Amino acid sequence: MKKVAVIGAGTMGNGIAHTFAQFGYQVALIDISQDSLDKAINTITKNLDRLVSKERLSEAGKSETLNNLITFTKLEEGIKGVDLVVEAATENIDIKLSIFKQLDEICEPHVILASNTSSISITKIGSVTKRPDKVIGMHFMNPVPIMKLVEIIRGYATSDEVCNTIMEASIKLGKTPTEVNDYPGFIANRILMPMINEAIYSLFEGVAGVEEIDTVMKLGMAHPMGPLQLADFIGLDVCLSIMNVLYSGFGNPKYAPCPLLVNMVTAKKLGVKSGEGFYDYSKGMKEAVVSSNFQ
Repeated sequence: MKKVAVIGAGTMGNGIAHTFAQFGYQVALIDISQDSLDKAINTITKNLDRLVSKERLSEAGKSETLNNLITFTKLEEGIKGVDLVVEAATENIDIKLSIFKQLDEICEPHVILASNTSSISITKIGSVTKRPDKVIGMHFMNPVPIMKLVEIIRGYATSDEVCNTIMEASIKLGKTPTEVNDYPGFIANRILMPMINEAIYSLFEGVAGVEEIDTVMKLGMAHPMGPLQLADFIGLDVCLSIMNVLYSGFGNPKYAPCPLLVNMVTAKKLGVKSGEGFYDYSKGMKEAVVSSNFQ
């Protein structure tokens, strides 16, 4: 496996492209927006500069990483000659199914199709292709160049060979791959998102304020980031999407998203990406803005 295509130049996509390129893979970064691609390369360059300043990467390593990256706005051009495609588009099932249908039609038969989805069924994604045995989940953690975990999700039809290949590729990226089966939320988000949702319920019901809830979890449970700040970092729209997947997939009311989360997403208060969520990020610093018992 020498050449990889990454679809989507957003936060996850540029991080995945950065990581593969840094470890010697030729990477085609694909997005319909040239502006998004330009921003992605700028972000990758800044992140590489940070590694150089910390003496964790040489200037030659930075140049080699950037030389391994090529950007494309057309899917057909970007996937030529690749061995693996990693889809990192918006966490929307219709968008992902559409992409995988296209990929199945235009990719060579040997090409493995992976999704960075954080909750959508790999079996469902594989079902729209003629190669479900070569469809797999490759769920990286954010920020991708730093976080060690890759959650490897086997769809119902994913072959042992493909799973082993992706596990080995993840290790070559300096990651720790963990194999899980394809059920709603997999493992990471099946455990994480209900915790975040419960923290939002605690705020909604007036049990405590934003900073108090985050402080309890940081100092009491040794979490590096409180659940409300983490929700802002992930994106409240993404949190809501994952909770809806869990609620729909299990039909259990314990997974019902908190009304406050629903309201905030409706109001476009999405966290860091919109400049405001549970905290205000517009002034270059975070300050709690959501009051307790907010209806």
